[in-house]
Amino acid sequence: MRSSVPLLFAAGLVTGLTAALTVPGQAQEPKAATGAPQPGSPVAEAPVPGSETRIAVLYRPVPAPSSYDAEADPEDLGVAGARMAVKDNNTTGRFTKQTFALDEVALEEGQNPVEAVKALADKGVRFFVLALPAAEVLAVSDALKDTGAVVLNAGSPDDRLRGADCRANLFHVLPSRAMQTDALAQYLTLMRWRKVFLITGPTERDKAYADAMRNSARKFGLKITAEKPWTFGPLAKARGDTPTRAEAMVFTRGLDYDMAVVADEEGDWGDYVSFRTVDPRPVAGTQGLIATTWHPTLETWGAAQAQNRFRRLAGRLMRPLDYQVWAAVRTVGEAATQTRSTDPAVLAAHLVKPEFSLPAYKGVSLTYRPWDHQLRQPIIVVQPKAMVSVAPEQGFIHQRTPLDTLGADEPETACKLR
Repeated sequence: MRSSVPLLFAAGLVTGLTAALTVPGQAQEPKAATGAPQPGSPVAEAPVPGSETRIAVLYRPVPAPSSYDAEADPEDLGVAGARMAVKDNNTTGRFTKQTFALDEVALEEGQNPVEAVKALADKGVRFFVLALPAAEVLAVSDALKDTGAVVLNAGSPDDRLRGADCRANLFHVLPSRAMQTDALAQYLTLMRWRKVFLITGPTERDKAYADAMRNSARKFGLKITAEKPWTFGPLAKARGDTPTRAEAMVFTRGLDYDMAVVADEEGDWGDYVSFRTVDPRPVAGTQGLIATTWHPTLETWGAAQAQNRFRRLAGRLMRPLDYQVWAAVRTVGEAATQTRSTDPAVLAAHLVKPEFSLPAYKGVSLTYRPWDHQLRQPIIVVQPKAMVSVAPEQGFIHQRTPLDTLGADEPETACKLR
């Protein structure tokens, strides 16, 4: 019998949004994420000699769109979060006489990230933040295995990186797909919207999201009453009307469901589904109602402060990848401050100890799971213009922490760190 299966109390079914925004059983996050250590703390009382910690961020700049796109990704996506984080690290580092510097590596098309990280490792860099796909994350982790370097994954949600393909030197800042779909499934369960119509796109990433959603449906007692592949092309990006649009409008005819869940990680067609179903039904998944790490409408727990600081720094709104890279760079800074060390072996060991905590504007201090190196964190459930809820929802309990109701629990993991 799985010890991680969450329980939903009847009281949880009638809680309002205010109650849903709290994570039960968790201490509140320290207010200041970038200020001085608390008076009387070991860090405040025992500063150490100065040292510089270099953190490399590897990413691929997003090419400018060929035509106008109001929601095109900015060229500094992700790395802008790193720039804010290194400022935060240096603010806290003043009190321990530690300094932090950033190496920004914008990979060109076709450039091998392994060659780039080896060159940096030869220069003494031991902390690497990756905003890269899963295959490249694995390649970099394996290439740095014997250097003692710590790798933080900020860009790939693939569950296999936390499962069969996990690595001892690899830590995951963003939630896995399983965590994202579990967050969505908890909300659907809370609302008693138990019948799901799953629509899956053609890419491997789409299929991976759909697999995660199926697992979450089983875990939380939802029923997938219908499944269909999307075969109408990128209608969300199409210009003008086409005969295909008329076919897509009757795509949902004759089906019985409460919520359409779309699996479209490329963003090609998922936005097209809303308001075009035969019966009036909401849409969730990768578009519509989504589960994510960050959103412009998040203002609680000091997040408004972070939103404003980021806008002043980058001249735009903070996006999820910006937040994830920020959290990765702050992980290094917090671990260095808490241990008063810059040794990557010391920091890596500290990350999975109960003593480590990362204040990250989520209402609780975040910690890493020792069995797969995944960062535990609340996940916000949002629609385009408003925050709807926060997972884990009230009533979902766990013997360790409610945060472990999201994603693979220790008895379920396929990870064997090596």
